[in-house]
Amino acid sequence: MRRTLSTLGLAGVLLATVASAPTTPASARGEAARDRPRATDRPIVIAHRGASGYRPEHTLEAYRLAIRMGADFIEPDLVATRDGVLVARHENEISGTTDVADRPEFVDRRSTRSIDGVSVTGWFTEDFTLAELKTLRAKERLPQVRPTNTAFDGQFQVPTLQEVIELARAESRRLGRTIGIYPETKHPTYFRSIGLPLEEPLVAVLRRNGLTSRRDAVIIQSFETANLRRLSRLTDVRLVQLLDAAGRPYDFTVAGDPRSYADLARPAGLKWISTYADGIGTNKNLLVPRDAAGNLRAPSTVVRDAHRAGLIVHAWTFRAENQFLPADFRIGTDPNARGAIQAEYELFYGLGLDGVFSDHPDTAVAARLGLG
Repeated sequence: MRRTLSTLGLAGVLLATVASAPTTPASARGEAARDRPRATDRPIVIAHRGASGYRPEHTLEAYRLAIRMGADFIEPDLVATRDGVLVARHENEISGTTDVADRPEFVDRRSTRSIDGVSVTGWFTEDFTLAELKTLRAKERLPQVRPTNTAFDGQFQVPTLQEVIELARAESRRLGRTIGIYPETKHPTYFRSIGLPLEEPLVAVLRRNGLTSRRDAVIIQSFETANLRRLSRLTDVRLVQLLDAAGRPYDFTVAGDPRSYADLARPAGLKWISTYADGIGTNKNLLVPRDAAGNLRAPSTVVRDAHRAGLIVHAWTFRAENQFLPADFRIGTDPNARGAIQAEYELFYGLGLDGVFSDHPDTAVAARLGLG
């Protein structure tokens, strides 16, 4: 199904700098001011795995909190169960996000798999039925970074894609505004290789819920390209090609394609992406690189080049803790303390982004209020 390209809206003016926050480096700020496009709409806020800065990720409560905080989209990463049901987990290996390792009834499920060429040992969703997964409980993936989130360990189940859609619809009705879903297909080449393809079940769930058009509040994303190209023939909902700051799509590795994510971020690569997708979701470092010490350098031309190719641009991942921020925006020396996240939004919104993925969606919404 061939898609026509349009933007979700461009952010065009800088936020006022928070008085107590470090300022954006002059080189980065100047480049952003010269290259940003004219504002036509506000950028969307995508709750990265829900409000994962405040609740264990990929739980209905994390998504529900993100919606209360004003997020426009909630993001479920999708993996498959043994009986072919799509569930929301960051990875198919679930020992870091559930209590499966503490369940004696599942001790024999521990195994080692090669996932995208990397040996991984643990417990995998594809070895569990949905009924079995529902007996597990979620836990905080980063307990040292976000210890307050561990207060919610053991309270929430692993949700299905259908449950995430139902939550978004119920909250849309309650609040009188549309809450979108932004699912990511995780390891699609791997899942297809074991007879559990993600694309067809995903499209089937969307169809059952009447989500078939690019006008619907659905965007599908992936770090691989082959599955997005397959999806472009199966559905008319919007598609976004994820781009990392290093490496290449795993389907390229399998196919012997020598191109890297850096190649796809160049004008020729962006033009190719525009033949099957509506946008790109980029690592922030592709947009504003950092030096070896973590200091910001001048912005790249990726936002401008992508817009010229007719692509929307969403950036990931905005997190409030110092260790995730550029050195320019850290406050103090505690890596887990909050830094000047508002100053980072100021810089990136000023580049003309169409949306941001944030672990702390309330901060992204607050920063957006300053846009003209």
